[in-house]
Amino acid sequence: MNTPQLHETVLRNEAVDALMIQSDGVYIDATFGRGGHSAAILERLGPEGQLHVIDRDPEAVAAAESLSREDGRVHVTHGAFGELELVVERAGLAGKVLGILFDLGVSSPQLDQAQRGFSFLRDGPLDMRMDPTRGVSAAEWINTAKEKEIADVLYEFGEERHSRRMARRIVEERQVSPILNTARLAEIVKEANPSWEKDKHPATRAFQGIRIFINKEFDEISSGLEQALDALSVGGRLVVISFHSLEDRIVKKFIAVQTKGDNFPRGLPVSQDMLNPRLKAIGKATKPGKEEVVGNPRARSAVMRVAEKIA
Repeated sequence: MNTPQLHETVLRNEAVDALMIQSDGVYIDATFGRGGHSAAILERLGPEGQLHVIDRDPEAVAAAESLSREDGRVHVTHGAFGELELVVERAGLAGKVLGILFDLGVSSPQLDQAQRGFSFLRDGPLDMRMDPTRGVSAAEWINTAKEKEIADVLYEFGEERHSRRMARRIVEERQVSPILNTARLAEIVKEANPSWEKDKHPATRAFQGIRIFINKEFDEISSGLEQALDALSVGGRLVVISFHSLEDRIVKKFIAVQTKGDNFPRGLPVSQDMLNPRLKAIGKATKPGKEEVVGNPRARSAVMRVAEKIA
């Protein structure tokens, strides 16, 4: 029997240190989760400071609203961080935010609650939506999508080499009866996987790919980062924690592009100051130390990148 893990905030101190908290500043935790990073930010904020928190998971929002009732500095929005611009506009904060934190991916409570449908280790309804009140569930999609679409999703978002075999098996099995629970999907994918990786469940990549697709996670990251740049004040910090290479690749590229500035055609007599860079990277990518990984194995793949707005 698998025992659910308590949610442990990854890179808690490192992320909040990187935000360079000013006591009277305005900050955004774009992925509240269970509030670990937010609590650390509040410890450093003074009475005039503000913390705006966003999450699309109703359970996370309920936790945030409970905190808000206790602490008037906390302002809560139920939504995806790809809607950050709306939060900023409503609060009149465009260009005034001193720091924005993104802690990407799926949280421990979401993985550990079988009824959320994220886990291949715990049987539950095949849902996978971070906000179960919106959008199409994994079950609805997996039982109606074309075989090629399923294969493409598993390959593109899950980096699954055997995506075509798995998609073919999924379509065959759903013709027998609809695939409605996580255990059945995990078993189908496992049987279709001819080469298991050491210390990794054979359905890991497939479940990752479906989850990312269902929640449009990569689109949300790209959109959220662009909106964060407009929300930040000059000197404001952007801090992003990623949990797998595809997420980190988006973040790394975004920072690199904004650090370089405008992309003029090669050969034009353009000086560096004419490129209009908007960010500068702060330090190198940060990973959890050995002690944190031992205490929280889910932290092992985390990567944190930090940038500062310069224009």
